[in-house]
Parts: sequence; structure tokens; C-alpha cells
Amino acid sequence: MTSVLEVRSVTVRFGETIALDDVNLTVESGEEVAILGPSGCGKSTLLRVVAGLQPVDEGTVLWDGEDIGSMPPHLRIFGLMFQDDALFPHLDVGDNVGFGLKMAGWDRSRIRTRVEEMLDLVGLEDFVERSVDRLSGGEAQRVALARTLAPEPRLIMLDEPLGSLDRLLRDRLVVDIGKILDETGIPSLYVTHDHEEAEAVAQTVALMRTGRIVQTGTFDDLRANPADQWVADFVR
Repeated sequence: MTSVLEVRSVTVRFGETIALDDVNLTVESGEEVAILGPSGCGKSTLLRVVAGLQPVDEGTVLWDGEDIGSMPPHLRIFGLMFQDDALFPHLDVGDNVGFGLKMAGWDRSRIRTRVEEMLDLVGLEDFVERSVDRLSGGEAQRVALARTLAPEPRLIMLDEPLGSLDRLLRDRLVVDIGKILDETGIPSLYVTHDHEEAEAVAQTVALMRTGRIVQTGTFDDLRANPADQWVADFVR
């Protein structure tokens, strides 16, 4: 496979605090990568760098070999989904999913077709006219995922998307998200502190600690050949 995303020697400082310390990461075409680590280790900062929402002090980000470090977020054509689904309460499900498409100037017929495709993909094909205040937590996250996928992003980024859900619902939904990401074939970055969640959605894991990626590989790789005792304990 060909690498589409490359994070090259990125360092980010907040005052005296080093949030990211010489971080390097590659994502191949169609690859699903989990950025895994404890709270405060720099996972979300790394995602914001890739999205173009966080400037870097050193290093850069490349897409298909092109330096996009100075490219504004909306031109990167990356999809970003947060823990808070942030659905618009005054719009129904269909209009939420199609909101970005309308802003991008898609015609009404094309929007309707794409919305139906995305809701079918996430298992909510009968929810087009449903009010968002009637959605369960899991349904709201599915709608948020459909909205993220609708504009046909080149890369999908998910920042602790299930963090606000209870464990039982999270365990059920993460399997579905993994299948959906597989089906789209779009490369993805999935931020989480939960190694079971990461293993369910990603082929590759980049394990972070105190602003650095300490090891990258499959879970089998990390368990069989951990870089140190901390890695061994974290992925056990």
C-alpha cells in the first residue's frame, strides 16, 4: 500500500510544556490507525495538527507527498468527529447529515441521495425525518458519523467518539464503527485511551506516552515484542 498521510518530526509546545515531541506517523491508503494512550499524552493534539487546527513549532504534515502544513482545515478535505456529537438541534437527522453538503453547494437531489446512502451505511435508514432530540446516545453518534462521512473526506478522524457512552453501549457500537470504516475504505485515525476499543476498529496502533509515539504496529506485534514494560502492561 501507498502512504497517504505522513506526520514528520512534529513538535508542539504550550509554553514550557511539550505536548508533542518529535512525532512521526504514516498512514497508508485504506489503513485504519488507532492513536492509543492515557489521558493527556497528546493524542488529541496530534489529531488537531493533522486537521490543521493546531499549528506546530517544528515539523510538518504531508498528504500524498504534498506539504499541507500551511493549508487551512477546510481545504484538507478531512472529516473530524468528536466525543460530543454536536448535532444541530433545530435540524432533523437528514438535514444534519446533509448540512455540510448544502454548504458545499451540492444540489438537492444529490444531497438527498447521499444522505440516504450514509444513513443506510450506519443502520439508520428510517431516521431521515427523525428529530435529533428523540435519538439515543448511540443513535446520535451514528448520525454524527454519517455526517462526517457524507462529504466524501480523504481521511476520517475520530476523537474519543464513544467516550460519553456507557460501557455496554460503547462495546456494541465500536464493533459497528469498525465495520463501517472497513466498508468505506477511507483511511482513518481513531483516538482512544481504551485498548479494547482501539483493537476493535484499527489494523495498526500508534501507542503514545507523554507526547511521543513509543511504538507502532499491530496489537499482536506490541504484545509479542513490546518496546518496554510500560507498553507490555498497557496492551495486556
